Amino acid sequence: MSCIFCKIVAGEIPCHKLAETARVLAFLDIMPIARGHLLVVPKQHVELAYLADPALSGEMMSMAVQLGRAAQAALQCAGMNFLLNCGACAGQVVPHAHLHVVPRFVDDGIHWPWPQGSLVSEDAAALVQAITERMR
Repeated sequence: MSCIFCKIVAGEIPCHKLAETARVLAFLDIMPIARGHLLVVPKQHVELAYLADPALSGEMMSMAVQLGRAAQAALQCAGMNFLLNCGACAGQVVPHAHLHVVPRFVDDGIHWPWPQGSLVSEDAAALVQAITERMR
């Protein structure tokens, strides 16, 4: 087993645990981008979040919401990012699904360099059809 998050779940690598259920574990990120940055991971190995069972994803989000509220109260942060990166090209570094909960502070220097595009009406209908006909 070479997955660092699987090793954390198995207790082979220590973590600063915040919360745990039978299927989900939350702990502080050891390379935080902000004070209080935490991760919520499924205990079973799932490489990409969108491949997880929807109920498991729901448990992850539920725990993230509870911890986000607690972090906001504890840190008095001005906002919060909930981030799921799926795949290396999307910024996923560890190939085990994980939900980042990042407390945000005014003038914290964190910026998202996402350029905004525009949705072309002709493309929208084709996208809706292509995506919805593949829903399971």
